[in-house]
Amino acid sequence: MDRSTLPSVSFSERTLGNGMRVIVAPDHSVPLAAIAIWYGVGSRDEVPGRTGLAHLFEHVMFQGSANVKKGEHFEIIQSLGGVLNASTWWHRTNYFEWAPAEHLETLLWLESDRLATLPDAITQENLDNQRDVVKNERRQSYDDQPYGGWLEKMQARMFPASHPYHHSTIGSMDDLSAATVEDCVSFFRTHYAPNNGVLSIVGDVDVEEAFALAEKQLGWIAPNPNLPATPDATSSPGGLGGRDAFSDKLAPLPRIFFGYKAPAATDPMFDTVAIASNVLSSGRSTRLYKQLVREQQICQDATFQSLAFPDTSITVGFVTPKPGTSLADAEKAFDEQVASLFTDPPGEEELDRVRALTERQFTEGVFQRCLERADGLSEHAQVFGDAQALNERLPAMLSVTAEQIADAARTWFDPSNRMTLTFTPEAK
Repeated sequence: MDRSTLPSVSFSERTLGNGMRVIVAPDHSVPLAAIAIWYGVGSRDEVPGRTGLAHLFEHVMFQGSANVKKGEHFEIIQSLGGVLNASTWWHRTNYFEWAPAEHLETLLWLESDRLATLPDAITQENLDNQRDVVKNERRQSYDDQPYGGWLEKMQARMFPASHPYHHSTIGSMDDLSAATVEDCVSFFRTHYAPNNGVLSIVGDVDVEEAFALAEKQLGWIAPNPNLPATPDATSSPGGLGGRDAFSDKLAPLPRIFFGYKAPAATDPMFDTVAIASNVLSSGRSTRLYKQLVREQQICQDATFQSLAFPDTSITVGFVTPKPGTSLADAEKAFDEQVASLFTDPPGEEELDRVRALTERQFTEGVFQRCLERADGLSEHAQVFGDAQALNERLPAMLSVTAEQIADAARTWFDPSNRMTLTFTPEAK
């Protein structure tokens, strides 16, 4: 493999006096500036009785601050011709936006104002409004969707109640209803601090000027010297092997979901597991789709993918049997393809196809645009402790061998490391 042909990002990194890490990667090919801030807080940091607070707070962060009116954050950036958004996951909350490069300081000022003064704008009205938005999001994405709660149910069965990944990011309706303004203020003061964040700036910027603007707008904000320790989410393979069944009034067809524990994203083994997942399901020519959908024609679809998290990741998949195919036959066919990796690892032609697809997906998803590069730099700086990991991930995945795939599959795709959930349409 010629690493010189693979994409990479050149960047500089400094840490402000208050502990915020700042990464700058100039790209003068487009007249834009993108920023991405990752805060080390997600659903894993919630306490019992207050699930969903991290995601709820992502919404509250756009409700104004001391010098920005409710909704004005969106209005300002959109008036500049830019875009913005945010998301919450098990281990982080990220905020990202881009605009013409001459407005970089405005982007940084908006982030500074809410990081420094957001509690000033947390009112009962704002909380109630966003609580209703999140509840409606839960209804649309979980409660009123076919198979909508499958991941939430999978988490609850893969991880014990004491594990940080036991509950979903969206949280429960009861916990959302119970959240108070005081809860939100306390959550903000605990987790939203410059020394719990990574800021990346990518685009048509001067490196020294970008660092100076970050220092000016964010460097004065006081850190939290008492940041809570990262929850222990480690988990070893095995100890599962269970199954559960559900009746789904919205499901058009039966479906079987599979969940396997996987190595931590920072473990070199994770990239091997991810490539093994791609061998099984990353296109119409890979094993699951080719065998179950095209050749045997017993399933409508078949998927398998690895999701990366610090400490413990997961690999999930599902099959939807065609009418006339039993759940047992579909599961057996799925098991046969997964087990094929144990003794029949991919040949060079098969592995080359997967490598080419992996390279294209990683390149398009991380390197193609300034915003994705900013997000990727912040992600790898926070999760891996080093933004340079962004440049090392793709070469690592493309270097995985067939023998390594077989070894990883035998360890992590074993039935004792899996939870199986079946959904069947509710009888009318």
